[in-house]
Amino acid sequence: MCMHICNYARMHINMKTLAIISQKGGVGKTTIATALAVAAESEGKLTAVFDLDPQASASFWHDTREAQTPAVVSIPPARLGHVLKAAAETGCQLAVIDAPPFAKDIAYEAAKNADFILIPTRPAVLDVMAMTRTLELVRHYARPSAVVLTFCPVQGREIADTEDAIAQLGADLAPVRIHNRVAFSRAQQTGLTAQEFEPAGKAALEIKHLYDYTCIQLFTGTSEIGSHD
Repeated sequence: MCMHICNYARMHINMKTLAIISQKGGVGKTTIATALAVAAESEGKLTAVFDLDPQASASFWHDTREAQTPAVVSIPPARLGHVLKAAAETGCQLAVIDAPPFAKDIAYEAAKNADFILIPTRPAVLDVMAMTRTLELVRHYARPSAVVLTFCPVQGREIADTEDAIAQLGADLAPVRIHNRVAFSRAQQTGLTAQEFEPAGKAALEIKHLYDYTCIQLFTGTSEIGSHD
C-alpha cells in the first residue's frame, strides 16, 4: 500500500515535510527521524534530514554512517524555510526535520514548515506533561499531528494510562508503539537504523508500520496542507 502511495508522490513535485517535535529530551526523536528517512529512501524517495538540534545528533549519526544517504544537513533554525525551499527545487520528495527539546522557538519554526508532525512520547508522567506543551505549540499552526509512544515496556499500566491521557487531550495517537528494543540503540551508535541493523527484527517491523502510517498522512488527501503560512 505504501509503495503505491510513494509512487503517487513521485508523480507530484510538491515536497512533503515531516517534523519530529517534542519538548522533552530522550524520547527517540533522532532515532525516529533517521529511521523514517532510511525507510523512505529504500522505497525510492529522495529524502533529506534537517538537523535543528545544537547537539547535532542526526549529523553525528550520519558522520558514523558508511552510506552517504539519506543526506543530513545541520542548519540554524532561522534558515529552515529557505533551505526547505531549496531542497524542494532540487527534487527532494521528503524532508524530515529533527527538532531539539527545550527550544520552543525552534519547535514553532519546525511546526510552521511541516505538513505532518510526529510527537514522540514515553509512557511516563513527565513526558505526558511535556507532550501537553508540545501539543499547544503544534496546534498554533493547525498542522496535522500524532503522538507516537516510544520506549514502551512490554508490560505495565503505563501505556494504557498514557493513551488515556492522550485521548483526554484530544490528540491523535499513532497506531504504532515503538518499544524499548536494543536494536534501536545499537543501530544508532553505528550509523545504521533498526531495519538495517536487524532487518527481520521486531524493531524493524515497528519502523515499517510507523513509516506506512506516516506515509499515508503525508501523501493521501493532504496535498494542500503544506501552504506554510
